[in-house]
Amino acid sequence: MLVTSTPAEVKGVRFMVMSGEKAGGGNGNGSVAGVVEEGRAGVSASAQVPASALARVSAQAQAPTPAPTQAQAPTQARVSLRERKKQLTYRAISDAAVAMFLERGFDKVSVAEVAAAADISKPTLFRYFPAKEDLALHRFADREDEAARVVGGRAPGASPLEALRRHFLAGLDRRDPATGLCDAPQVLAFHRLLYGTPSLVARLYAYQGRSEAALARALGGGVSARLAAGQVIAVLRILAEENWRRIDAGESADRVYARAVQAAEEAFVQLRSGLEPEGRGEGRG
Repeated sequence: MLVTSTPAEVKGVRFMVMSGEKAGGGNGNGSVAGVVEEGRAGVSASAQVPASALARVSAQAQAPTPAPTQAQAPTQARVSLRERKKQLTYRAISDAAVAMFLERGFDKVSVAEVAAAADISKPTLFRYFPAKEDLALHRFADREDEAARVVGGRAPGASPLEALRRHFLAGLDRRDPATGLCDAPQVLAFHRLLYGTPSLVARLYAYQGRSEAALARALGGGVSARLAAGQVIAVLRILAEENWRRIDAGESADRVYARAVQAAEEAFVQLRSGLEPEGRGEGRG
């Protein structure tokens, strides 16, 4: 049974399943759509996309930043010019690489081609992305501690499980691609690339393993926390995959929404109550 009481007990998306990226990469809206939205329109000229994107990095990093709100100020103050340029470079290389993958297929685009298009060397590219798969999936890495952050930032009095439940339902409501409930063409294209490429699926499971470890730490560590984290991450993954399968079969996100909410509510009830109701199984020898 999942323990859901105290802050020391529990904390994507994505994975894939949670929304909102942390500083360090991505398009700022926490969506998988950001992986492809900027490179998709000009995909036929993808070889030119990375270089032009990287050419803008320095200018974007130097550009004036809108005055932060009081809540934003401490975080923004910690982001140096060097870090901003690094974040923009991550995004420029990854967005362009994804455009190439969508156009030609993941296995038909080499790391050398991505590096050449970005006008950087392969060793430099690998300093940003340790593996080719990370070029497509680094935004999942950005979100791999999201469940932990949701639990750590929950409202006073809210249990870890309730915070995660509300967060996932909010993602469904706004059609966050990380919940699988998004039928935007560019997101569908990316998900088909992802689920149609075994090496990307394998790499995604590695990110989810780190999500599980982060959540277990937020729950206080130990075997019980690891068991709870494993259950939560598995549930979020399965819910997202089921939503994606229905949309890939031709249903709209709006049509799937009600069933997705029902499935999520049932899943969290099962997490809360355990696999068997109280008393069931008593008396067994």
